[in-house]
Amino acid sequence: MFRHQKELQFEAKPDRPNPLIAKYLQELIGGQYGEMSVAMQYLFQGWSCRGEEKYKDMLMDIATEELGHVEMLATMVARLLEDAPVEDQEEAMKKDPTIGAIISGMNPQHAIVAGLGPRPADSVGNPWSGGYIVASGNLLADFRANLNAESQGRLQVARIYEMIDDRGVKDLLSVLLARDSYHQNLWAAAVKELEETEGGILVPTTFPREEERKDIAYDFYNFSEGDESSEGSWAKGKALDGEGEYQWLEEPKIEGEAPKLKPVTPKMYGTPPKKK
Repeated sequence: MFRHQKELQFEAKPDRPNPLIAKYLQELIGGQYGEMSVAMQYLFQGWSCRGEEKYKDMLMDIATEELGHVEMLATMVARLLEDAPVEDQEEAMKKDPTIGAIISGMNPQHAIVAGLGPRPADSVGNPWSGGYIVASGNLLADFRANLNAESQGRLQVARIYEMIDDRGVKDLLSVLLARDSYHQNLWAAAVKELEETEGGILVPTTFPREEERKDIAYDFYNFSEGDESSEGSWAKGKALDGEGEYQWLEEPKIEGEAPKLKPVTPKMYGTPPKKK
């Protein structure tokens, strides 16, 4: 059960209307690494969690917080669009609608589709997609995906922070930066804990290693020009899983022959084989 509280956790008031900044913030709402994505990702991970109760409770806590972030950003977008100089934009569009939209910096969907309101979409109008989320049922794999999502999200917030000068918007972004910092720490700690309790770093940790080709499980193949990759910690020494030794190979091993495929039935109308 969810209950909505009318007050925002943090304030979301810009210094002045600015449709261009509203367009930027849409990425933080409905982009691939926006707040809608992490909120739904954590919710579905929590809803399918069959492990320790603490993980489900933690996922639901963070997911609900992220829903609040969506509301704060949506409120900020709406306020950035309030009293925006639409008349000036319309005047520019009379000459050339395409050029006018670019000059004004406004996302036309904010006016045409949403009536000067936020959208469940990214900064160029692509609708948010459930395909952005990861919820595999394996918490170690999922928590690593969560760490990446928070890393990418914080990176985008930091970039927008540097692109704008509106103090009110920056105040909200500073909140999101701080929470993304904590969430990166959170998922890193959870990953470390699961690696220790499950006894390994590989996913799935319980798959029998004897079923895989362990003779090639620690080889680095030099597939590109140059040998700089040989200097990395992944190219020599004991493997992080503790079960093998890394080795760097100048060329990949070749165990298969060049494939020769039989012609398909003529009913498929493929290219017929060359007559001898």
